[in-house]
Amino acid sequence: MGISRQAYYKRNRADATRLVLDQKVADFVQQKRQRQPRLGTRKLHHLLHCQPQLELQVGRDRLFSILRERRLLVARKRAYHKTTDSHHRFRRHPNLLKPGPDQVIPTGPEQVWVADITYLPTQEGVAYLSLVTDAFSRKIVGYHVHESLHTESVVQALRRAVSQRQTAQPLVHHSDRGSQYCSGMYQELHAKHGIRCSMTDGYDCYQNALAERVNGILKTELLLERPHDLTQAKKMVSESISIYNGERPHQSLKYKTPDAIHRALG
Repeated sequence: MGISRQAYYKRNRADATRLVLDQKVADFVQQKRQRQPRLGTRKLHHLLHCQPQLELQVGRDRLFSILRERRLLVARKRAYHKTTDSHHRFRRHPNLLKPGPDQVIPTGPEQVWVADITYLPTQEGVAYLSLVTDAFSRKIVGYHVHESLHTESVVQALRRAVSQRQTAQPLVHHSDRGSQYCSGMYQELHAKHGIRCSMTDGYDCYQNALAERVNGILKTELLLERPHDLTQAKKMVSESISIYNGERPHQSLKYKTPDAIHRALG
């Protein structure tokens, strides 16, 4: 067939070596996905190149091929449930993050927080997750799992965030125009801690895109199993947020974790 015996066996050895290496890479991916089941390929590529074993530092295209051959690529998931009621009597505050001469742009942690509420179904019914995220470090600084959309429940996430705050610099809180965020109880907490209020000025979800993005990461990458009840939901959310803050690398943070950015620049 025009191939020497030496070349034939050399190629077979090379193929066998490649298969062994590919399996090592796949094992590494599955080990990482035990805690982050939907960790994406680009982040896995970064983590591979942080390993001391040089043999694991394969190229990105090869990593995609390895995962594709073993059906380990992550499929996208999309779901939407409305949690915002913008038809209410409360005052709506201006959007301080909107591009313009007065736009507030964070240059470090604890300057801008974004807040949102997301739907979290359980086997026994419905739960909700309120989040407060630092816009600079992407760290979730406050959260609360609750059974209703009452303001008394939603405000717990902000109380938790404020209680753990490290600085006293000026702070902007940005959210949608939901009745919980516009309510007197929520605004009183702003006033008590000297927080400026910012809100979306329409129904465009992209005006609170960071908060929506964090919700999506938690629900599509970490909270993959439906909790039995509220108690289990709280436990699962706590573990997922710990992984998100301390273990999951962010492409927008040059593949550092939110905790690392918050500590380094806080």
